[in-house]
Amino acid sequence: MRWDVLEVDEDESRALPGYREPAAVRTFDAPEALDTRFYEVRSKSVLNRVPKRSQMPFEWTVNPYRGCTHACTFCFARPTHTYLGLNAGRDFEREIIVKVNAPEVLRAELGRPSWKRQHVAMGTNTDPYQWVEGRYRLMPEIWQALIDSGTPGSILTKSPLLLRDIDLMKQVPGIRANLSIPTMEEKAWRATEPHTPSPMKRMEAVAELNRAGIPCGILIAPLMPGINDSPEQVARIIELADEAGAVDIGGIALHLRGEVKGLFFDWLRHNRPDLLPRYQRLYARGAYAPAQERERLAKLASPAGRPRRSLRGIAGAPASERDPARSGGAAGERPREEQQSLF
Repeated sequence: MRWDVLEVDEDESRALPGYREPAAVRTFDAPEALDTRFYEVRSKSVLNRVPKRSQMPFEWTVNPYRGCTHACTFCFARPTHTYLGLNAGRDFEREIIVKVNAPEVLRAELGRPSWKRQHVAMGTNTDPYQWVEGRYRLMPEIWQALIDSGTPGSILTKSPLLLRDIDLMKQVPGIRANLSIPTMEEKAWRATEPHTPSPMKRMEAVAELNRAGIPCGILIAPLMPGINDSPEQVARIIELADEAGAVDIGGIALHLRGEVKGLFFDWLRHNRPDLLPRYQRLYARGAYAPAQERERLAKLASPAGRPRRSLRGIAGAPASERDPARSGGAAGERPREEQQSLF
């Protein structure tokens, strides 16, 4: 198996809801993985159907990991960890589920006579190119399974690690990519996305993908009032994205579903108490800011005089940009592998 050569210590095994066999719990002797445990599980299925009510432009997703070491304060997927008996705060960042058999299971699912080669989107829940992918290397065989079955695919990520697989990606039918880059400013980046690769490295990946013939855009999301929404900040992202040849540029306002709202408000209390009253007003009625505020933020990515670009469904399938409050999109992975998508 591909992970047998890794330098890991097996600490224990643990039963997780939804998995028949106990997960082997491993740790890595690496600075990036200190105090982090990785649960190796074997999934029965890795193709997740997107509910029609989400109105997303793709029907299927694949997520080889659950939980994410990027530790973004605003991550919409945090509540999905509660389905596993883990919490949406520290556990989401430090207790990572690894579907070690994802490539094999996907290959079998895509080989079924009933499979119609629908578009498969990746990165719609947690990032498949987070740090641990450099150790388990699940994505190359996932891309190969798409190639061999003639299945179109796309990727949304915060990591330039995907460049490792660029030669495979070029062979995927209808391939498209998007890099999430909410800010170029170091202070805002380190405060809100503490363990992600640098924004400039992400922007360089956008340029390299487009040079290689893989259409790649950027997603300025989430846009957070008072944190990364100044016109100057956003204009700088757009300028660099245009230089990188980004085919799509779009912005979406922060939304705070479930436990994410409390976690984000706690972050504000400790890091930006000056903004807390503003957010309490904006999100007083639920997970979304008022429509006027959402529209203001979305327009930042499409200033006057500049053609408005579609996100094409964020992950690359043909579709128009959507407001999450209207689309019915929700926060992530459900039990029994039913997938609700990013926005």
